[in-house]
Parts: sequence; C-alpha cells; structure tokens
Amino acid sequence: MYYSARTMGYRMVGMRPDAAMIIGMTLIGFGLVTTLYALMPKGADRIRKDAAAVRVRALDDARIRPQHVAMLLVVSIAIVIDVMKPAALSFVAPGMTKEYGLKAVTNPHGHLPVALLPLCGIAGTVIGSWLWGWLADRIGRRSSILYAGILFVSTSICGAMPGFSWNLLMCFFMGIGAGGLLPITFALLAETIPARHRSWLMVLIGGGVAGAGYVMTSWLAGALTPHYSWRILWLIGLPTGVLLIALNYWIPESPRFLLAVGRRDEAEAIMRHFGAEVVPGDADTTAPEGQAKRGYLQLFAAPLAGPSVAIGVLAIGVGLITYGFQLWIPTNLVHLGFTTVNSDYIVRNAALIGLPISLGITALYGFWSSKKTIILFSAVLAIALFGFVIEGNSVAHNHGLLTALLVIPLSGTSLVAAIVTVYAAEIYPTGIRSHGTGFAAGATKAGGLLIIALVVLATTTPSIAQTALIGCIPIVAGIAIFGWAGFETNHRRLEDITHAEELALAGSQAE
Repeated sequence: MYYSARTMGYRMVGMRPDAAMIIGMTLIGFGLVTTLYALMPKGADRIRKDAAAVRVRALDDARIRPQHVAMLLVVSIAIVIDVMKPAALSFVAPGMTKEYGLKAVTNPHGHLPVALLPLCGIAGTVIGSWLWGWLADRIGRRSSILYAGILFVSTSICGAMPGFSWNLLMCFFMGIGAGGLLPITFALLAETIPARHRSWLMVLIGGGVAGAGYVMTSWLAGALTPHYSWRILWLIGLPTGVLLIALNYWIPESPRFLLAVGRRDEAEAIMRHFGAEVVPGDADTTAPEGQAKRGYLQLFAAPLAGPSVAIGVLAIGVGLITYGFQLWIPTNLVHLGFTTVNSDYIVRNAALIGLPISLGITALYGFWSSKKTIILFSAVLAIALFGFVIEGNSVAHNHGLLTALLVIPLSGTSLVAAIVTVYAAEIYPTGIRSHGTGFAAGATKAGGLLIIALVVLATTTPSIAQTALIGCIPIVAGIAIFGWAGFETNHRRLEDITHAEELALAGSQAE
C-alpha cells in the first residue's frame, strides 16, 4: 500500500486496509503472544526468590576486557535503535498534520489535535517501562531485549496505516516496545561491568549514545522525509528491529537469572568470560526474601524512599522537557518561520554540539561524584530552559543564541534521563533492580504523558517559552530533594551500596 502510493507523494489518507493487511495484523498479534509464551522459562515464579540467595560480584581490580567492549558496542547500537523510535514522534508530527488535516500550531483549524499521536505513543512507553521492569525479572534481561526487537519489527507497520486512528493504535504498541529496552540494558550492564568502570561507562552509553540516536533520527528526517514522506521514519523500524534481533546473539544473559533457573554452569561461564565471580549470598549483603517479593512497593520503603522520590521527580521533569520542549521544537520552529528541513537541521546541529558536553558530564559522574554531578548538570539544564522563558519567540531572530540555548535541552535532557536510570540501577538491590530502572524510565515517560495530555486538552501546541517553564519547575524541585536524600555511588560495588543502605535502615530503626 505504501509503495502503490508513491505517485501521490506517499499520501495514504482515505485508503482502506485490505484483507491481506487485516490477516497480517491478526497474525502479528498471535505471533507476539506465542513468542512471549515461548520466552517464559519454567519455574518463573521462583526466580526472584532464588535470585535473592546469590550475588554476582564484579572484581574491583579487573580491567575492561575485549569481551566488555564487544558487549558495550552491541548494547550501544541497541540503545540507538530504541531512542530512534520515540524520537521520531517529533519529526513525523508536521507531515502527519498536513496529510490528515490535524490541529496544530501550523494548522489551527484542524479537526483532531496532532498531540493525540505522541499521547498514545508515550502512554505505551509508560506501560512498557513498568511492564519490562517486571518482565526482566521474570523471563531474563536478554530475553526481554529480544522481545523488544520483535515488537520493533511488528510495529513498523505504523508507516503503512492509512487512517489516523490506526496510527494511534500502532503507535501505542510501538511505545510499549520502546519503553523498556533502556532500563533493561542498564540493569544488565550494572551486573556485568567491574565496579570502578561501571558508572562512567553506563552514563556514556545512556547519555552520549542516546544523544546519537536523536542525531540519527533528525538526520534521517531531513534526508528522507522530503522524498518518502513522514511514513518512512516508521518503516525504518523494520530493518533496525531485525538488526536488534541479530545483535542479541552477542548480548549475554544475566548470571543471576541463569542461577535462578538452575543453569549454573552457563552463569559461571559468563562470569569467567567477564572476569567476575559468583559467591553465595548472606544476610548482610542480600535483600531479604520478603522485601524482594514486594516489587515496586519496596522502592518506597525505607531506606530507599527518599532517593526514589528524588528519582521520580527528576524523571518527571525530564519527561516534561523531552515530550513538551523537545517534541514540539520542529513544529514551533516551523511556526516561527523556518522550513521543515531547516528546523530539522537546526535541531541536529544543536544535538551534535552537545555530544562533547555529554562526555564531560560522563567523566564527572564516573570519576568525581554521582550525587554532585546529578545536582550540577540538572541545574545547568534548568538555567538553559530559563533562557527560553526570558527570550520567548524572539529567540528565532538570533540563530546563534537559538542554537546555543538548544544545546543543553536537546543533548542534556537525554543525559539527565540516562544518569537518573543509571543511578537507579546502582542503588536498588538485585531482587528489585529491574523494577527500579523500570520505575525511573517509566517516570520519565509519565512526565511526557502529562504534558502531552495537557496539549490535547488545550487543543493547541504550547510555545517554546511555555514548555521550557513547565520543565523547569520539577527539575528545580528534584535538585532540592536529591541534595537532601540522595546516596553516593561512585566507585562502590553494588553489594556495598545495598549493605550501606541496610545499615542506615537498621540505625534509624534502633533510634
């Protein structure tokens, strides 16, 4: 259907799904259900209970091996693919608005708000983040990443949906697939990388690589959409999803998961491969069995309640910026007089300039202080956003200032999101680590869901100044809470962090 519409500029509005498409979509749904069933291991109900009885200790004096480098490269590619899915929402919005006659700042007389599309997509990512956090502790880290790749392939048919309502449905399922990949990979990396290299490598992967995903999407939007319409950005999900599935061969399973399902020989082989060792758990370093069973509720029990609230508030602020400020940047730039292609390249240039900044923040987090770095860079992000509040729409008359102010929100927002998720992967015990990273990622998307819902209710796209102000408020609040309740994780083994938390809890109870 997409190919047959090439003589019409790939406009498919008004077409109706034929029998082949209906049958194909039905088979896709059936295939997704049966694939998930096939990935479910035997005895999955015992996994979290058994996992609480072992620890996998990364050797503090171990060097980064070629095996680590290979895994990091594969995970980096996976994260780029993951980031490209939700990032495409901002670049398909202008073309979709024009094809379907939707209401936006560039078309105030449309019938339905274009914001319904990101609303459905981000709602899917919220559910996906929390669902994947639970799923990764049930079927394993590697299996969850594999299933996300299958969802990416399946939901690429968004690009062939003729009606807007069909796009909304498929975008929701796309969001579910994209929502959980990042937190799963962070949980896996935290359990595999030696302690002294863990922080900076994870931030580099999550921040710099995620920024590269945004750069890649903006470049593809500028290069392909003028010739193949906005639909090509969804159809790219097919080859990238297949690539993710193929790369899964080089992604190891979590040793804790393998131990829990009785595959000890495989777990020990993976640990030897990465220079780590498996040791029995004990009462001092392992989360109690009862706590591990509580899942998401345990995130808000002492001594984790304070850091969890700080993570949640900062993550919501990041979501408000990502899906309030970043999402509407291309549309707002078009409204201010830039062409669609020029706006895409302005966004790309600002994101590229911000990549070296990501490297600096990565070094600070890994070699200086995790807590202080989060506070410092969040403050810089708030200041940059406040510059848009002051300048408003007049910033369009100064291209240099516009690019400079865009650098931190475009490259830095994904970096803050990555740092918050990395921090969650470090402070939560093994039994609820995937739940914690899923919570952090889900809170980020929940902030996006909130701002997009407000846009839908207002039936108009907010200005640059409005979205910047909305994002500033929770970032400032998160800085204050984090300064009061945050833990330091720099150069500390995961077991040592958990042990310190338990000692703090025991001391407070004794008092």
